[in-house]
Amino acid sequence: MRQPNVVWITLESTRADHTTMGGYARDTTPNLDRIAGATRGRSFDNCHTHGIWTLASSASILTGTTPTHHGAGMQNDAIPEELDTVPERLQRAGYRTTCLSPNSHLSGGTDLDRGFDEFTWLSADTLVQEAGPRILLKYLRNCRRHGPGLTTDTRKHGTGFVMNEIAKRRIGSYAGDDEPFFLYAHYGDPHHPYHPPRRFLEPYADDFDMTIDEALAFGQYHHDNFHQLIADGCELSDDEWNVLHALYDAEIAHTDELVGDLFAHIRGIDLDNTVFVVTADHGELFGEQGMLAHLVVADDAVTHVPCIVHGADALVDHDGETVQHADLMTTLLESADANTTGMQGVDLREETREHTLTQRGAKRTLKNLDRFEELNPEFDRERYHEATLHALRTDEFKYLKSDERAELFALPDETSDVSDDEPSVVERLDDELETILETDGQPVSTEERDGEFTDAMKQQLSDLGYLVD
Repeated sequence: MRQPNVVWITLESTRADHTTMGGYARDTTPNLDRIAGATRGRSFDNCHTHGIWTLASSASILTGTTPTHHGAGMQNDAIPEELDTVPERLQRAGYRTTCLSPNSHLSGGTDLDRGFDEFTWLSADTLVQEAGPRILLKYLRNCRRHGPGLTTDTRKHGTGFVMNEIAKRRIGSYAGDDEPFFLYAHYGDPHHPYHPPRRFLEPYADDFDMTIDEALAFGQYHHDNFHQLIADGCELSDDEWNVLHALYDAEIAHTDELVGDLFAHIRGIDLDNTVFVVTADHGELFGEQGMLAHLVVADDAVTHVPCIVHGADALVDHDGETVQHADLMTTLLESADANTTGMQGVDLREETREHTLTQRGAKRTLKNLDRFEELNPEFDRERYHEATLHALRTDEFKYLKSDERAELFALPDETSDVSDDEPSVVERLDDELETILETDGQPVSTEERDGEFTDAMKQQLSDLGYLVD
């Protein structure tokens, strides 16, 4: 049987409970819901990320290993040279590999371009060259439908439409080839600042008091000042929270439309032997545990993400709902006859997962906590784990452990430590965590690796709100 093509879409900052599949009140992802509900589709409704931000999570997706194993987004800013990437494994199995990314944490700066025959990093500096005149002209004709309209403020123009067109062009060029392909695309528009096209925000306008223009301006204010807002305790009015949710939901809805368009394109050029995956690198915080964006905490709001699959027939009847990205990637590589030695996911055709592990490094956390305290000396940093944090989650409990302390939460509550009430659960989960850390969690390399970011990459990260040295 011919090896399947694989199209893997990672949505930026998309939490599961803001999607149609997640039971959200707003129908934000009708296309994803339709794809998951098709004959060859399914949704994994309990998917949790390996990391809480793009670098750690993307490195886990593209290596099939835990964050403490690959180190990127933990103590390091790049993956180790010794570690095979998914595209390298697929290349050796006969695949053509290609990637589209608008985020510098998924780029040559972090070595996550390794193994891709074609790697396209989209930024203000590269957009014209990578898209070409035809796609750019198409965007200009549709800039009100898929963007903010005619404005020179590049902060307000997302990359989703252009990237979707590049992906369609690239996939179209592969149609008819005997060689299977792997396309990995990272859709960045749901990341703050939230600047959705007006047509996606307008249906939610009755849910807030601001005008559309005021709402869009507040979205930029939130982005420009989110460190200060966190330092001051996330004290927003009800209407401001309503606006943020509406802006965020509108970004998700727009991205859902783009993904639906890409899926239709694949179906339209008769690429039936294609596995289509849509998930997210992490979620987004709206005041949970005193945080915004995707910083510091391993709350379900930032770890629980959508995950739908179409075309992997063996997974349609899979019994388990609990998965992590390494499981799905391991399963896909096994079905592609690629070598998975050293990957740490389970083969979902044969196994189920009883718990998930999310890890959060100390390096970035300390930088952010220092910033919050600098902005407000009364900021309570002691409520947060500063050392490397491990979050082991079952259907009933979440166990957090760092070098500072351990806590147990009875889900869905993630604020009240029940360790004293559940000592046997603490003992069991601690044993399971230690076993993981002594095996899969061991670092593949002890060498420290800094990211090799160009000035343009650093500027892009700064524009996204990252604290850049």
